[in-house]
Amino acid sequence: MIRMCKKQKIDLVITKSISRFARNTVDCLEYVRQLKDLGIGVLFEKENINTLTMTSEFMIALYGSFAQAESESISQNVSWGKQKAFAEGKVSFQYKHLLGYRRGADGKPEIVPEEAETVRMIYELFLDGYSMTDIAKRLTLLERRTAHGKTEWHREIISSILRNEKYVGDALLQKTFRVDCISKKVKKNNGERPMYLVTNHHEPIIDRDTYNRVQQELARRTSKRKISDKTLTEQGKYTSKYALSELLICGNCGTPYRRTTWAARGKKQVVWRCISRLEHGTKYCTDSPTMKEEKLHKAILRAVNEYLGCRDEIAKILKANIGSVLECQGQQEILNLENRLRELNKARNNLVGLIASGGCDEDKLDYEFAKIFNEEQSINERLKELKQKAKISADTQNKISMLVSIVSTMSQMKSSIDGLDLYSTGVNVMK
Repeated sequence: MIRMCKKQKIDLVITKSISRFARNTVDCLEYVRQLKDLGIGVLFEKENINTLTMTSEFMIALYGSFAQAESESISQNVSWGKQKAFAEGKVSFQYKHLLGYRRGADGKPEIVPEEAETVRMIYELFLDGYSMTDIAKRLTLLERRTAHGKTEWHREIISSILRNEKYVGDALLQKTFRVDCISKKVKKNNGERPMYLVTNHHEPIIDRDTYNRVQQELARRTSKRKISDKTLTEQGKYTSKYALSELLICGNCGTPYRRTTWAARGKKQVVWRCISRLEHGTKYCTDSPTMKEEKLHKAILRAVNEYLGCRDEIAKILKANIGSVLECQGQQEILNLENRLRELNKARNNLVGLIASGGCDEDKLDYEFAKIFNEEQSINERLKELKQKAKISADTQNKISMLVSIVSTMSQMKSSIDGLDLYSTGVNVMK
């Protein structure tokens, strides 16, 4: 409208009230002055004000302040209503921005099979060691559709999907909030407002164990310390470009190795060197060997092929390790304690029956109740400790299971490490 006025295509602006023209006093006066300079009046019907005939801006400022106060009051009421809905666990879905779900006939989230397959692929590739950028490139090549129906994927989309708790069936409410009703600026909630987590709200696409493993891997990759002056942050940068990336660690200074190419007399040679040694010479790392990539590959292939020759025996050993890990975590003790809790609950119910029938001494009943309560408390503390240990070992069990699967399916000798996924927390390189 203002642009049309500046082009002299409007002679008079007629509006019902000041509150419909502007939501705050400053904006109201600013636009009224602009239009007045252009010879265009604003007629406010409710207040009976024509800006071309009035001699003072006082009345507009006064009514403008009333309109602003009204807007703020309405905004506060809306915010209060949203807060109450959050506290009650009421969840609203933005389906157009959420891959894998649509509104069902009952109004609840419903899984879209084709889109859910893409979400599961993203989680699997990430746990297989792919970077977010590589996953985005792969999905683009496969022409998979994003939530908005596009076939071009970006790293930010992958990151959002991997961090979204809705894929495990939960919903975290009030991740963002509006600062005020005037600027309408939306800000990420970093603790300024309460957040509410609704668990098991809808059918999940990703199982909770896989989701938790992905969050652990995200934390591992983003918590990397600064390893090079060329990195932009103190956290370093995760890469999955080469099979040995992230795996070779300098035994002298603890810095990761980097793949680099030597060129001499027209010949090129690929080697792996300590990053600290590359960038600072011997200042921080006085003694680190240079590893030729060709020799490294040959050593890895020799080890892999040796294992392939006896893969059945290796699979058997790995399965036995899974059993021993489970046994070490006290699964039998957990079962026994849970059975004991059921017995104590039954004993308590019997005591309640005695109270109802009046067939037992009151002091004796108090003693028995206290005895049962103390034993239950002790058992629950022990159960909590055992289950925490079992939770910590879950990732280890999953990794062993994955190795069993890999060893069992590998059926032929390898001539190249291309296509091999190498899993390790790091190999120290020393002379």
